[in-house]
Amino acid sequence: MALLINVDADFTQLITVAAAGTPVQGPAKSNPGGWMLKSDPDNTDTVWFMFHGETKATKGFPLNVGEVMVVAVESLSSLDFDADVNGNKIRAVKV
Repeated sequence: MALLINVDADFTQLITVAAAGTPVQGPAKSNPGGWMLKSDPDNTDTVWFMFHGETKATKGFPLNVGEVMVVAVESLSSLDFDADVNGNKIRAVKV
């Protein structure tokens, strides 16, 4: 039987924006193939991602509830995450 994927503790990540308007830097988790980002289905408003050090107002990309985007960055720490509502989340999975 062939092993298709090695699912380990780094395969998925959950990023929570505790305070809306205060960006959270992604964790130092790497994947050469990039990451699929999904706005958590329990969110109540838009979540945003942008390159580290940018702001959602100028360079942010919005993800509405349940939306998905594949991002070609090796490390999640290259990205910041923000939200319009406290406690909203982004889920990331290796591509």
